[in-house]
Amino acid sequence: MDTNNLDSAQLDVLQEAGCERIYQEKGSGKSRLRPELERMTDSLRAADTVVVQRLDRLGRSLKDLIELLDDFKQHGVQFISLNESIDTTTAVGELAFHMIGSIAHFERRLISERTKAGLAAARTWGRKGGRKAKLTASDIRRAHAMLLDPNMTKAEVAEHFEVSRPTLNKALNETAI
Repeated sequence: MDTNNLDSAQLDVLQEAGCERIYQEKGSGKSRLRPELERMTDSLRAADTVVVQRLDRLGRSLKDLIELLDDFKQHGVQFISLNESIDTTTAVGELAFHMIGSIAHFERRLISERTKAGLAAARTWGRKGGRKAKLTASDIRRAHAMLLDPNMTKAEVAEHFEVSRPTLNKALNETAI
């Protein structure tokens, strides 16, 4: 079952491999919308086998591919990539799948470690991550003063500062006056 635009050579290869049902995306290969892939994954049952001519016909990135293959494995669906000779119905194919998964896991860990190191370095330089605060210290002092008026509601104060009420509450709770 190939999930990308098929030319006649790809179609022939899949038919020769014995594919009973072939899914073909109609749109661009770069599109995030992949209705045929969704249709295929929705119709899969345990013991089914997904066959692609090449790995890049299934996933847009290594991350996409690993997620799909992992989902197949969790649901008892086998996978074959004809060009790369990956066949999870065999011991060697399953080893290849696990190697790809291990590389992807390693890549995710490296990215996580680099991100953490970058954030720690930024903190040592006095930088703080996250969104910029919507209310300045001066705004929060004014909000506190406005709320001393018994006729003023938090909703009105929030509207005055063009923030939501939860944002105002959070700022008021985090800042002691």
